Amino acid sequence: MADPVRSTPSIARYGLTDDRAAEYLRAAGWWSDTGPAPDHEASMVGLSRAPDPDLALLAIDRLRAAEEDGWSAVDRAVATDRGLRGRLLAVFGASSALADFVIARPGEWRRLLTDRQHSVADYTRVLLEAVEADEHGTAALTGSDAVRALRAAYRGLLLEIAADDLGHLVERDLPAPGYTATTTRLTTLAEAGIRAALAVAATEVGDARKACRLAVIAMGKCGGHELNYVSDVDVLFVGDGDLDVATRLASTMLRVAGQACFEVDAALRPEGKAGPLVRTLDGHAAYYERWARTWEFQALLKARPLAGDAELGQEYLDVVEPHVWAAADRDNFVDDVRAMRRRVEDHVPAELADRELKLGRGGLRDVEFAVQLLQLVHGRNDESLRHRSTVDTLAALGGGGYVGRTDAAELGESYRFLRMLEHRLQLQKLRRTHVFPAESDRDELRRLARAAGIRPDRGRGADQILLEEYRRHVRRVRRLHEKLFYRPLLEAVARVPGEALRLSPSAAQARLAALGYAAPDGALRHIAALTTGVSRRAAIQGTLLPALLEMLAETPDPDGGLLAYRRVSEALAGTDWYLRVLRDEAAVAERLAVLLGTSKLVPDLVVRAPEVLRLLGDPDRLAGRDTAEVATSLRQAVARHSHLGEAVAAARSLRRHELLRVASADLLGFMDVLTVCHALSSVWVAVLRATLAAAERAESVAAGRQARIAVVGMGRLGGAELGYGSDADVLFVCEPVDGVADSDAVKYASRVAQSVRKLLGAPSQDPPLQVDVDLRPEGRQGPIVRTLESYRSYYGQWAEVWEAQALLRARPIAGDEDLGARFVELVDPLRYPDGGLDADRVREIRRIKARVDTERLPRGADPALHTKLGRGGLADVEWTLQLLQLRHASAVPALRTTSTIEGLGAAEDAGLVDPVDATALREAWLLATRTRNALTVVRGKVTDQLPTSGRDLVAVAGVLWQTTDPDPGQFVDSYRRTTRRARSVVERLFTED
Repeated sequence: MADPVRSTPSIARYGLTDDRAAEYLRAAGWWSDTGPAPDHEASMVGLSRAPDPDLALLAIDRLRAAEEDGWSAVDRAVATDRGLRGRLLAVFGASSALADFVIARPGEWRRLLTDRQHSVADYTRVLLEAVEADEHGTAALTGSDAVRALRAAYRGLLLEIAADDLGHLVERDLPAPGYTATTTRLTTLAEAGIRAALAVAATEVGDARKACRLAVIAMGKCGGHELNYVSDVDVLFVGDGDLDVATRLASTMLRVAGQACFEVDAALRPEGKAGPLVRTLDGHAAYYERWARTWEFQALLKARPLAGDAELGQEYLDVVEPHVWAAADRDNFVDDVRAMRRRVEDHVPAELADRELKLGRGGLRDVEFAVQLLQLVHGRNDESLRHRSTVDTLAALGGGGYVGRTDAAELGESYRFLRMLEHRLQLQKLRRTHVFPAESDRDELRRLARAAGIRPDRGRGADQILLEEYRRHVRRVRRLHEKLFYRPLLEAVARVPGEALRLSPSAAQARLAALGYAAPDGALRHIAALTTGVSRRAAIQGTLLPALLEMLAETPDPDGGLLAYRRVSEALAGTDWYLRVLRDEAAVAERLAVLLGTSKLVPDLVVRAPEVLRLLGDPDRLAGRDTAEVATSLRQAVARHSHLGEAVAAARSLRRHELLRVASADLLGFMDVLTVCHALSSVWVAVLRATLAAAERAESVAAGRQARIAVVGMGRLGGAELGYGSDADVLFVCEPVDGVADSDAVKYASRVAQSVRKLLGAPSQDPPLQVDVDLRPEGRQGPIVRTLESYRSYYGQWAEVWEAQALLRARPIAGDEDLGARFVELVDPLRYPDGGLDADRVREIRRIKARVDTERLPRGADPALHTKLGRGGLADVEWTLQLLQLRHASAVPALRTTSTIEGLGAAEDAGLVDPVDATALREAWLLATRTRNALTVVRGKVTDQLPTSGRDLVAVAGVLWQTTDPDPGQFVDSYRRTTRRARSVVERLFTED
């Protein structure tokens, strides 16, 4: 026998695969030998759009059989009433349970006629009429009669809601009600069911209304007006008067509603199922004051009076709401909420973890827990967040700046998508389910996709698109959940007592003083300037400041930190991501507070290089940038500018960025001192290289290239040991190109060198960029640039021992590499003299060192605490090593290094320094270098003198010891002890023959 579907290909075009499809269609009168019957072309198109065309057609055939005498009326209505056609076919194709309900009750299909829909306001009246309740709320029907009547009325209204929810899938011009409208209608229907069940219970219990008052409080999704098609309705009860009667009334209502409409769950009451079903108002108050756990306050977010005594219900709400909005003040509140979410997630079977719409990772609970945690923390002070609905609260969080607009929109979109899938899954058999179909179940995926309004597209099936969309939304929810739910700022804000968020000016001033602010009135002015107004920016600042004030209070200078924060915020007011990063990125706000409350250098740099703020949340990116990458970026940025001034401005800009990055990583403890010095030196080298290249290009345009130029690093630049305020000590070397006289080459190179020095040394808001050439032959009296042969001649005839000592750190850093290498080859015999130094030259170095000790130390400076020239300081260690290098480097090649630390290691390995002495020198040099760097960053200017008291000392000690509560006296003692040990070593090694 031929397959009816295969023999009639046109039927298959409508999505029908059942072998009996042709039979059903002909019996219904919708199909003829030539195709769709007259008047039923639209019916066939609608059938093809149903979530499951075969299921819808089977239900149509069953309806035809059940309405045998009245089928013509059904048939005519389907053909002519677009609204009925869309609603009926959509329901029949999506829900076998609702189809069974329609088919079992003759004429029930008429509910779906366009002019027969009930409004939401009618639901309570319809259900009360079903149990024949009077105006006093007492039902005439009781027992099984009441249950049957209520079930039929409830299911009929549920049918109408589902039909409106789905109808647009079949008839595209029917309005789609949307998530909020559907859940509101479902919740209103549940409320009506509770009220009707309560009326039946009042009749069955007898004189209940005279003996007691009972209020039914909605909880959970019912309280939030966001019920599913099949949900437990969470409630709790408040009674007054005879509690035994009230308990019988409540338990009877639970039974009637459960048998007729839905399960009613009272397990969220105090003590759960072990506690009494009904408590008095005082009983509830006593429990929440003494015994309630964190999750119970979380549940109360959605509490609202639902049925029964309205006055008692409102009194209950007035009692519990203050407890709800004080819950975030509890110890470990944030940790408790997070732990509850983890427990819920752990109970999901492993095989369902990826498909559990409600409880799984990236599921609905992820959204709800994140929203509720944010709501409880910030809602203490902001009543605009006190909504019961998840989507309304999420919108308020986004509108108030507590969540980014994009994050709020995306999270809301994904939540509505997952709830829509949940609805479609539950509609099929009206069973409570939250499990997304397995990937292997393609038929079920296809049906769900069609029920969700997804159609094939560009060669992809609807099932494939659904699967991709589901995974995309789940990934997005989980990402945003982890971003918001585990946001460190939440913990910081939660630590601020609720009353502190709502202080009067006088109380706020007292609290600021208690936190450690020296000028609370000034702090209040800063706070007012940042938060006044109704802008989104002011709202976000209002969210951030309670936590930031606490964070700044832990820094050495809270007042200065708050002022700096205001300056930075005002300067970056037009930067759209600034406040968002502080609010959303892990630890950025906390680390920025540390920087602003510790350093006077950082705020100025942040204003001019704000992009570094993005790196504060990622220590690896903040501290781990490769120096070669920095140099390449800087060179490329400079090369893009043909104008010399613009090129140098680009170089200074990147140097500013790197200086802030390194300083931030240093202050936060993410970089050791040698890495800091190397990074700063590398930046200086990159700036010099790029600026020299730009200056040469500009000079060559006018006169042609007349010389090769090399820049030789000296001093700390040559040793890659620069600090934050160090000058760049250099020598300029030139060599004429073919056909150019030496004099012309020197003039050309001098113009380039002067241009480099002038452009880099020009005053600006950045730390200075001084190119120092005082270490050149003849010092300040000598020419800035010499040819290589001129250097050879000078060093061969006139070089003094101090110049040989200075050349120990010489290394080529910029310009012509070959010329630089030949310069090093030229000076090596001078700085590493064959046979070492004779006695006269050793005495000369000692004499110069003694003169430096007595004449160069600033007047009034404490020689024990001066990091550069003090006893056991940088100069002591470096001069001692350099004397060893001059005396022994010709015989010990490992000493031929520009690095102090490497040189000390080589001297120790060669047996020139005892390991204990080498350790003492190394520790003193590292400590003095760290201290000098910290002083510059803390004070915002170059300084070498360690103070003996004050906030600067506390800040430096905190930076070096990485603690918020250092003992400054102990730090000074430690510094003195370390440098004293080094000084004793220096006095022995530097003076011994």
